[in-house]
Amino acid sequence: MTFLALALVLLIEQVRPLRMGNPLYAAYERWADRLENQFNGLQASHGAIAWCVAVLPLALLVLIVHALLSSMSILLGLAWAVAVLYVSLGFRRFSHGFTDIAQALREHDLATARDVLGRWRGAPADELNAAEVARVSIELGLMQAHRHVLAPMFWFVVLGPVGAVVYRAADLIAARWGRQMEPEKRVFALFAERALFWIDWLPARVTAATFAIAGNFEDAAYCWRSQAAAWNRGAEGVVLASGAGALGVKLGGALREDGMLDQRPELGIGEEAEVEDLRAAVGLIWRALVLWLVLLFIVSIAKAVG
Repeated sequence: MTFLALALVLLIEQVRPLRMGNPLYAAYERWADRLENQFNGLQASHGAIAWCVAVLPLALLVLIVHALLSSMSILLGLAWAVAVLYVSLGFRRFSHGFTDIAQALREHDLATARDVLGRWRGAPADELNAAEVARVSIELGLMQAHRHVLAPMFWFVVLGPVGAVVYRAADLIAARWGRQMEPEKRVFALFAERALFWIDWLPARVTAATFAIAGNFEDAAYCWRSQAAAWNRGAEGVVLASGAGALGVKLGGALREDGMLDQRPELGIGEEAEVEDLRAAVGLIWRALVLWLVLLFIVSIAKAVG
């Protein structure tokens, strides 16, 4: 059932991908903003209460509906699982960005590449050169492959539809409330960010291990072990260090943005990222996804035979 639901969702998404600005996500983001306005009393406990209101009722609803439909019919339970997973996953949501940036860079159209990257990550990229655009695109692609594909898949396998929904909701809430940059307002987002850290702790390491198996295992393991801690951004350090090592490129490093130099730790080994490495990153992500599906298929067959 788990493998079938995942396979169906991936096939459906190839034909009709769910965009990030879809009505369901937009409605949930408005709900998150409303909770932030109502609960933000500049205390961390208020953020914890708001997070529970935003996530737990949704999780309970998904759990109850899945249990009811599954008790009525296996097909109804499968249909609900597919619907929930379709909303929670998003492989095609970032693959278009990879394709458009790679094409623009191959055509030496840096302005278009910067524009696509800026819209993709929600921040201007006007000061980045071609190599930096390629590097940041790979970083963003690896993280979104984790956040929008592999991590929700992990929790779907472990907990069913409710696991995928809780992960997606926690990710959206942390990103939404984390945009508050004023120190006195940032405290409201602390619980949401900490909750995502722990929810993402195990999936991030599973993703990193998958990248290592699907790429250069020795270099990925070395970078994960020796460089991830320096990144100090939750799951990002683990996923990006392993991904950089698996690809044999350098990620991280200094970036000039908003007229200032952001000194980020270096990740990976080998040459600086170039436009052709975008294609290699897409290949790594596809191999990681296929590896998961093959393993799930083998487990499904073993259960059926047993």
